[in-house]
Amino acid sequence: MSSQVRKAVMESATDFISFVNKGVSPYHVVQECKQRLIAGGFSELSDRETWNIKPSGKYFVINNFSSIIAFAVGAKFQPGNGFSMVGAHTDSPCLKLKPRSLQSKHGYLTVGVECYGGGIWHTWFDRDLTIAGRVVVKSDTGLVHQLVHIDKPILRVPNICIHLSRDHNDRFGPNKETQIVPVLATAVQEQLCGKPNVECTATKNHHPLLVNLLCKEMNCEWDQLTDLDLHLTDTQPAVIGGALDEFIFAPRLDNLMSCYTALQGLLSSDGSLADDGNIRLVAFYDNEEVGSDSAQGASSAWSEHVLRRLSCGGSATAFEEAIAKSFLLSADQAHAVHPNYAEKHEHNHCPSLHGGVVIKINSNQRYATTAITSAILREIALKADVPLQEFVVRNDSPCGSTIGPIMATKLGVRTIDIGTPQLSMHSIREMCCTTGVWQAMQLYKAFFEHYPSVDASFKSV
Repeated sequence: MSSQVRKAVMESATDFISFVNKGVSPYHVVQECKQRLIAGGFSELSDRETWNIKPSGKYFVINNFSSIIAFAVGAKFQPGNGFSMVGAHTDSPCLKLKPRSLQSKHGYLTVGVECYGGGIWHTWFDRDLTIAGRVVVKSDTGLVHQLVHIDKPILRVPNICIHLSRDHNDRFGPNKETQIVPVLATAVQEQLCGKPNVECTATKNHHPLLVNLLCKEMNCEWDQLTDLDLHLTDTQPAVIGGALDEFIFAPRLDNLMSCYTALQGLLSSDGSLADDGNIRLVAFYDNEEVGSDSAQGASSAWSEHVLRRLSCGGSATAFEEAIAKSFLLSADQAHAVHPNYAEKHEHNHCPSLHGGVVIKINSNQRYATTAITSAILREIALKADVPLQEFVVRNDSPCGSTIGPIMATKLGVRTIDIGTPQLSMHSIREMCCTTGVWQAMQLYKAFFEHYPSVDASFKSV
């Protein structure tokens, strides 16, 4: 690796870390994407209004404040031309505050939470936690959506000591309802410090201490709080680590890595937009970790609604023509081979850190990759000088899935499942490599720039 490339790798990794540290909830992820898009010359649209899309224009639209679709229109675009798309997701496994979280146990003020997604829940024990998400506030003019992030440790799920659970190291499977319950404070200390004496809807459902912290953070009154959607998050920031500064230790790598690299790929491809007849598009959805079945999820009709709008103005079949010319990269993190659990991988398919972007294949359609979509991506990767790897799950192991098969089914669009390799997926702290950020950014940039010409060169015999 040349010194110039290494510098670019470290710069992109450092910027990615900033993205992760700001993206403490799907709402914060979308807000960070919005700010970067606006800085890149994109304009916000509303689903509720008529769109006036023009060639060379750059736009984005937001759904539920937790999903976002951004697109740059090629200068040579005409309705019926294709879409060059990258899809990812904004959510990660976490603990979420229950609608009525107020609990107490044996002198402790505890907080009721739901387990969201398939987290490695034991990793949430003994971590310095806080809350982030959104709050709906009542103002003089109506209801207002506000983001909130209390930037200090206020919660903890304490482990039981080994002396009271001698088999703790042999089998630790906590009861998610009764044992994954964060501690906020003690009742004694609350009394000594003076319990806030305010009666409102929020304090009937949540500890007054917690409500008070939220109101101070948002600079609002207690009775203005109308509803909450709050996630627990680790206060330890993402960092570059390892003896050679080659690793990234961070929360939410799955799937903020894909969101960041796809977004940067779109932004950095701006210079070639004048020669493109396609629309370049990134779509980041909420609720992938729980199946994508929501109004803001990849399984909803939202994507089709957006794409149909962008196809307006051509023939009666412009949308169908466009889909046949389109291509989707379903971007989600991939499993690197683990040094201590290598037997969990199929021995001929062991992706490694630094080894390149991973193509994910599954004959049972848990991934949407086909020989055709794989061949097209390989041609693009050659142009970008980005190495590729393959992953196939073992026959005696279950296979996860992504938005790829969902989008392929809903839209009938050619799709490939890919991702950058990482370890500790779905842990509260995950691990990947710095070069993965750079490789993915370069691949997505090349995809936006070269897909139309590679697709046009594809022939059947």
